[in-house]
Amino acid sequence: MGPIPAGLEKFYQQRPDWQRCGTNQECATIQVPLDYTKPAGQTIELRARKVLAKDRGGRIGTLFINPGGPGASGQEFAAQAPMLFGLPVLRKFDVIGWDPRGVGESTPVKCLDTAQLDAMIAADGSPDNAAEIADLDKQSKTFAAGCEQRSGRLLPHVNTKDAARDIDVLRGIVGDPQLYYLGMSYGTYLGATYAEEFPKNVGRMVLDGAVDPAITSEQMGIEQAKGFDKALDAFAEDCAQRSCKLGSSKEEVLAKVDQLIKDSDEHPLPGDGQRQVTQALVILGMVYPLYLKDFWPRLEDAVAAGLSGDGSPLLALADEYTDRKPTGYADNSNEVQIAVNCSDRPDATSIAQIKAEIPKFKAASPRFGEFMAWSSVSCANWPVKPTNTPHPIKAAGAKPIMVLGTTRDPATPYEWAVGLAHELESGVLVTRDGDGHTAYLSGNACVKNVVESYLVQGNTPAADIKC
Repeated sequence: MGPIPAGLEKFYQQRPDWQRCGTNQECATIQVPLDYTKPAGQTIELRARKVLAKDRGGRIGTLFINPGGPGASGQEFAAQAPMLFGLPVLRKFDVIGWDPRGVGESTPVKCLDTAQLDAMIAADGSPDNAAEIADLDKQSKTFAAGCEQRSGRLLPHVNTKDAARDIDVLRGIVGDPQLYYLGMSYGTYLGATYAEEFPKNVGRMVLDGAVDPAITSEQMGIEQAKGFDKALDAFAEDCAQRSCKLGSSKEEVLAKVDQLIKDSDEHPLPGDGQRQVTQALVILGMVYPLYLKDFWPRLEDAVAAGLSGDGSPLLALADEYTDRKPTGYADNSNEVQIAVNCSDRPDATSIAQIKAEIPKFKAASPRFGEFMAWSSVSCANWPVKPTNTPHPIKAAGAKPIMVLGTTRDPATPYEWAVGLAHELESGVLVTRDGDGHTAYLSGNACVKNVVESYLVQGNTPAADIKC
């Protein structure tokens, strides 16, 4: 199992009660310390789901998986693994997905009720006057106060470093001497942080849709805004080449999109009868389908409907993005995302600072820059000081780590994967030329083969690979 950090024996040596919870699947609740500096103090729960390896006799170990977010459910990801992952992986590994600390069915961060969260998500993300700025600030303060009131003890301990320490407890519990791990999007930052904390415990690690740990929050926001612009360009070009409802040239399509963004700022669209579709919801409804090329036709239809005065398709896309169901939010991912991001890295500390940064954001992305700049208002009012500062992660002494990047990834721009692969002492870069977010599950056979050959056989490419 490998060495156990002093004082944590009872956590590493616990025997979870794995109960059947689906075909070939088992679920359990695991205890971890709330505060790793006080292991004898309060504990919190992690809820995990295990998909049993098909080849019981020939299993290699346990592959731990994380879908990103921060805030996405690893349990749900594991439940879908039999449909998503390649047979070589499913044969040779038990696959475990868990809800990280603060998330879902683990001890959760709670902040707002449905109506409050609706108001925060729909608030004007590109305020034009003092009243709109004051409203955005008020929403952010309500959120921070709600989190502190309902989850005060948890907030200082939902950072990524603590979540990475949880992974090592999980590795110890299953008895693997080294960690097998596949993390996507934010899950790459979690994986890289693990490699920094426990370099000797890294076995085989795939980081797909990489976050670059060396960049600041401001750089991250600017690069993401550019990434969504780039993805929207690709959508517009693709649309124009087909019989597109929005125009016969890329410029025409983009002009329609911009018109809708501009018009919805002054005149929200009718939505589902209860909620209006504000400019913020229009933006969310446009950004979400850029994650997956298969959703581009839905984006075309939703923009066309919006231009003709019907906001419901855009609202439906925004709701999918934020996990909003007819009865309320399906999970706490919106809350966790802010809680973890504000804990992990310093961000804007005041309205004045955000205002000062806007010209830089707008220059990088006239369409999305301002929204990205104002999104940091949540951290400006956050009650907990960040525990980390952006820095390159070397993970000196770790075995080879595979980093995957997609050339037109809107959410985690390709440059971040290049950055992480170069920072890691043992990083190997696999490039997927394509659209959408992440690479392994994109249907690219070359990426699939490279990843599965590495995970199952331990075949590390001698040099960076292009797919």
